[in-house]
Amino acid sequence: MRKQFPFEKLEVWQDARKLVANVYELTRSFPKEERFGLTSQLNRATVSVANNLAEGSGRSSLRDQAHFLAQAYGSLMEAASDVILAMDLHFITEKDTDKLLDQAYDLSVRIHNLRESQLRRSEAS
Repeated sequence: MRKQFPFEKLEVWQDARKLVANVYELTRSFPKEERFGLTSQLNRATVSVANNLAEGSGRSSLRDQAHFLAQAYGSLMEAASDVILAMDLHFITEKDTDKLLDQAYDLSVRIHNLRESQLRRSEAS
């Protein structure tokens, strides 16, 4: 078994990784002319969520960690908006939209709660 980076053990990062996989699976069906438009934007936004969680986990101060959690949260909001736009454009079904948005919402709550915890802990130290 290979060695793991600390961020790989974070449940919130594991959830973000699942979201990335689900988004990539769905965007494969987007129109080819959207490859450099909404497809790319949505894929990059979800990857940014996972990457910001990973980067933040490597920071030594709690405030720095909270900053990257805020970045991840912002990218998640961007991805949620992109999912809604994709539904509006009939690239994905309402059922697929609801599934992704439920997943994104649950992740957003976890990111928010973790960020608030990091900020509280940084003020206490």
